[in-house]
Order: sequence, then structure tokens, then C-alpha cells
Amino acid sequence: MAQSSLATGLDIEMKTPYHHSGVAMADSKGSAELETGSDKDGWGQDVRDMHRLGKKQEFTRNFGMISALGFVSIYMATWEFVLVSLSVGLANGGFGGLFWCFITTAPPQYQKVLSYASGWMSTLGWIASLASSVYVCGTQIQAMINVLNPDEAMTSWQLTLVMFAIIAITIVFNTVGAKFLPMLETISLFGHIAGFFVVMIPLLVLCPKNSAYDVFVHFEANGGWSLGPAYLVSQVTIIYCNLGSDSVVHISEEVEDASLVVPRHRKLICPEHEAPTDYPLITRFCIGPLEDVVNSSVPYVLLFNNTGSPALSIVLNLVLFLLVYSGNVTALATSAREMWAFARDHGLPGSGWLGRMDRKCDIPFNAVYGCSAGCVILALIQLGSTLAFNIIVSLSVLGLMSTYMLSIGGVFLKRLKGEPLPYARWSLGRFGFAINGFALFYSAFLLVWCCFPSYLPVTTSTANWAPVVWAAVIIVAYVVYAIWGKHHYTAPVEFVEGRKAPGVGLQSST
Repeated sequence: MAQSSLATGLDIEMKTPYHHSGVAMADSKGSAELETGSDKDGWGQDVRDMHRLGKKQEFTRNFGMISALGFVSIYMATWEFVLVSLSVGLANGGFGGLFWCFITTAPPQYQKVLSYASGWMSTLGWIASLASSVYVCGTQIQAMINVLNPDEAMTSWQLTLVMFAIIAITIVFNTVGAKFLPMLETISLFGHIAGFFVVMIPLLVLCPKNSAYDVFVHFEANGGWSLGPAYLVSQVTIIYCNLGSDSVVHISEEVEDASLVVPRHRKLICPEHEAPTDYPLITRFCIGPLEDVVNSSVPYVLLFNNTGSPALSIVLNLVLFLLVYSGNVTALATSAREMWAFARDHGLPGSGWLGRMDRKCDIPFNAVYGCSAGCVILALIQLGSTLAFNIIVSLSVLGLMSTYMLSIGGVFLKRLKGEPLPYARWSLGRFGFAINGFALFYSAFLLVWCCFPSYLPVTTSTANWAPVVWAAVIIVAYVVYAIWGKHHYTAPVEFVEGRKAPGVGLQSST
């Protein structure tokens, strides 16, 4: 059977959903919802999916097609983050190197411990991603100040306080203003698309242009690495710019017809992954001499200043800031949902508090505060390191790639053995085996390069401390699991229809 599956490249999937007996449901109300839910009101399929997964519906489904697309688009903010994270790629490869880098860019007995490890790595990765977005917002404020006063620079502690203020404001959007989140995501989607043209057209019209030779052919390694390793080290920043297509998964319980809409959005976002080849192309032509860019702490300020108009430079910086900050609001929302879901499974210390749902607003307020506290801790890194952003980026990629490897690896192993996959309304089809195999290999490949420093020689202030933090979290997770987790943690598969024990009801945060 396994050989047949590999030979044809076809997925072996369960062709029908698990049957619901009604006996194992949490209560009569849950069974009634399952029987009476219809696809006409947009809830029927969602009710069936939640029961199949063994989860009680706790969020209000207020995200539609457009707002959910806005959620993932503004979180990814690909063209925006291409502009704000240029330094490492340009130092390690030059214009040509960065451009071409964009072009090229479980068995049942182990399920419980692997899902536990995945939960910890995912929580770390998403909190680090949030911290990186907060850091970028802080440096953008510095950038706007520098347009009018180039000699003015924030000290480390001033930037830290600015980051704390940004976190506090973001908390407000995710608590008091949470009911407006779908509307904000819809506005952000149109802002994300329109902002690209608002920013790029003036650059193309007003900026002096670098030669095609410099952009496509000229490679430099100014970070201390030889050209080959420099190219590979710069991949970490490039991947960071393209992370987040799975952020919409974290609001699945808030999206109508989620089992179809969520995977479709991940497919819809793929053209944006192709478009980044245009972003570095435009910026590389317009940013000016490479030497000036490499020596600048905020390269995109040079890009905007190259228009020759300080007023326009401030406007472009402001547009970029508003879009990145919108993504920051989304980053906290998706991070909080991920933390809440893991706490619902009793996977974190203090899960009883972190996994609590506010029944009046249907928002996990405590998880919002918990993620924000983690972000505050990571913000302190820049007090002791001149490469804080690079460290946080590496930490985010390390955490998320670890999670992807565990998740994809489990699916890939089932495909390899020819075992059936759970029923799904959307599938990778005949290409699933090849896609999963490549994703697993590339995630492992990136995991290695995330541990390398961005620049040589290495000092305590320029070292990449992300692997140390990552390893420390793994050790803490292992200790917590050995002492507490293996007795209290409930793996998600334990509640899935067809896998859960007789009499097990729907899982909830209460």
C-alpha cells in the first residue's frame, strides 16, 4: 500500500468524515447543534468540524472572507518588511545576492510529546514574531525623527520605553477594541495593497537609479563571511519577510466556514509570495550606493530620502509605519489565540489563567496579556545587543520552523507509510508527498542557518543569542513536561472523533 502511494504520488485520505454517534458529545445541546446545524446559515459545517475535532465553540465567528484575508495579508506585510529588514541581506550578498535569494526562496506513541514540543516552539516563535514587529515600529519612529534631524538618535533605554508604549497601545486594540478587529483587518487589506503603489510609484519616478549590473550581477560580502555562507545567512531575513501565511489558522474558530475559507486564504496568499521579487528589484534600483546602505542602521530611510523631498520621505515613512503597526495588532491577536489554544490543552504553566475565556466578549484577554509580557521580556534584548532585531528574527524563525518540522514531519511520515490522512475538504492532492518532503527538508536547512551570526567577527554584543534562548526554552519545556505536563497535558488528538475514548466530551477552556 505504501509503495503504491509513493508510486502514484496520490494522497490516501479518508473519503468521508467521521460519523458522530451523539453518545460521546458533551451534552444534549451539543448534539442538537450538530443535528440541526445547516450549511445555509454558515454554521452547519463549522459545527460539524468543531465536533469532529472535539472542541467546544468559544469564539464568535465574526471574520468573513475579506476580513480573514486582510488578517493574514497585513500580518505577513511582505513588501513592508522587505523595506524595514534590508540590512543583513545587503551586507551579506549586496544588491544581486539579496535579489536572487528572494527568487530561490507521527506515530501515535509519540504524538503527545511531539505536540507538546510543537506547542512550546510555536508559542516562542509567535511571541518573537510579535516582538520583532514592535521593534520595527520603534525604529520607524526613530527613522521619522532622523528625516528632519539626522543627528538625533534614541538610546537603548529610550527605544525600550517606546517599545513598551507600543505594546500597551496594541493591548488596547486587542481588548477594548477587539470587536472592531474584523473591520480593521478589512481596512488593512486595502491599505496593504494601495500602500504598495503609494510608496513604490514615487520611488520609481523620483529616485536616481542604480545600474542593472549592480542590481542583478554585483555580489558583495561585507558582513565578514565569504560570499557563499553570506548568501545563506541572509536567507533568514528573507524567510522572515514571508512568514505568517498560517496566522489565519489561529482564528479558525472565528472564521465562518473555516475548513474551506482558511486553506483557500493560504492558497490565495501564494501570489504575494511570488511578488516579493518585484519589491527588492524596485528598492535595489532606487536605494542608492551599496556602501551607504550597508553603513546605515536604517536603510529604508536612505531609500525614502533619495526622493529628494524630506516632506515626501516623512509621508512614506508614516504610510509604512501605519501598515506595519496594523500588522502588529494582528500579530498580538494571532499570538494570543495560539497561546490560549495551547493553554486550553494545559500545555503551559499557568494554563488555568492563560486559557481563560472572557465569556462576555468571547476574547482570551489573559492570553493577550501573557503574550504581551513575553514580548516585553524579549524587548529587553536590545538593551545588551547591537543586533537585537536580528536575534529576535532568528528566534522567531527558529521557533516556527521547529513547529513546522514537527507538524509536517508527522504528515510526511503517514504519507511515507501509506496510512490514510484524516478527512479534509481541501487537500494538496497528488502533490502532497513532494510538497511535504521539500518543506521538511527546507525547514531543517533553515533551522541550521538561523543559528549562525549575521556578522563576523563575533563579540558578545554582536553574537546571535537566538539559539541559546531557543535551547533554554526547549530545556524548560522538557523539565515542565517531565514534572507536570505528562500528567496534565491533553494532546488535541485525544478529542478527535474516531480517536477519542468512549464518553469523552467536547473540550473547552473551562
